[in-house]
Amino acid sequence: MAPTGSDWGRIAVPSAGRRFRAVAGRMSGIALAVALVIAGALADAGRPAGAQSRSDDISVGTGAAGSLTVVSSIDLVEMGELLEHWRARYPDIKLTYRHKNSLYVYSDVAECNDTRPCPDIAWSSAMDLQIKLVNDGYAARHESPATAMLPPWAVWRNEAFGVTAEPIVLVKMRVPPEDVPRTHADFIRLLREKGAAYRGKVAAYDPERSGTGFLFWNSDVRITADTWQLVRAMGQTGPKLYFFAHTMLDRVSDGDQLFAYNTISSYARARAREEPAIGVVAFEDYTLVMTRIALIPKQAPHPEQAHLFLDFLLSREGQEDLARRAFGTVRLDMPPPAEAGADPARLRPIHVGPELLAYQDQSRRRIFFRAWRKALEGE
Repeated sequence: MAPTGSDWGRIAVPSAGRRFRAVAGRMSGIALAVALVIAGALADAGRPAGAQSRSDDISVGTGAAGSLTVVSSIDLVEMGELLEHWRARYPDIKLTYRHKNSLYVYSDVAECNDTRPCPDIAWSSAMDLQIKLVNDGYAARHESPATAMLPPWAVWRNEAFGVTAEPIVLVKMRVPPEDVPRTHADFIRLLREKGAAYRGKVAAYDPERSGTGFLFWNSDVRITADTWQLVRAMGQTGPKLYFFAHTMLDRVSDGDQLFAYNTISSYARARAREEPAIGVVAFEDYTLVMTRIALIPKQAPHPEQAHLFLDFLLSREGQEDLARRAFGTVRLDMPPPAEAGADPARLRPIHVGPELLAYQDQSRRRIFFRAWRKALEGE
């Protein structure tokens, strides 16, 4: 079942992350400002679905030397330290960071016009949508010494750049040591042999409702056809399928589920740091790795500042900031820490490139969903 070979190079994988805690005594400067922004966002929880709260924005810098707007699917709370360091380096550039759903990030670029200005940076975990923007001609080129330090899998056409490197892992909760799988084959065997013990206790993304889930399950299938054996084995246990990673982690925390398959490590390790009973397993046969892609729209109102910010994201300082918040670094000159929890030789990055366009092909999606349903039902 284990694939051979790796095009990884080297990667720094974070050892742990931190969830947001609104404790002012632990924060200063922008970090505290972000805390207050998040608190305001929580107060807006009753807004209608899809409404974009102004509390999802934060600005830093004076504006004396220009400005730029960044739209991103990464929560504000994760960006405090990085924005502090950006402001220290460029205090006179006003940067407005705007957190949005990945679909809004896409539409802000694809549908920008005179009355709806483009952002200067679009940064999103929806890898396929970001690549579609590049393929459809919406992205500008960016070349610098920083981009030369990226592995080939993280760059496409010098227009799309993978900025993070996040392994996809198995989360477990109070599972007997002898039941902890070390490979995908182990997990299949466990679910087949002890399906009754884990009935209703396995969580996973629903690929029919989650774009992230569709991406991860398809990537598994591309690596090995044995993925369908895993789906069948999982189907026998009556798995619970979810739209959001955080919901899966909540269910594991509550004890409703004992396993959560294909969880983003930055989220999983953050939760595990707060709740020691939660464990994180990086499979030994292979471990998928996702990245959050950044690009500069061709219609960016402030291209000079946009190029500066993208270089900052890819710089050693920017990458170190992201790694401290549980996002891995993609730079080739930053080796993985000893506590990474995953063997770099077995990491399988999801490539930033045209192959991601296949996930937008509706006929291919229909074929996948038919196969998915059949396997889940044991056919």
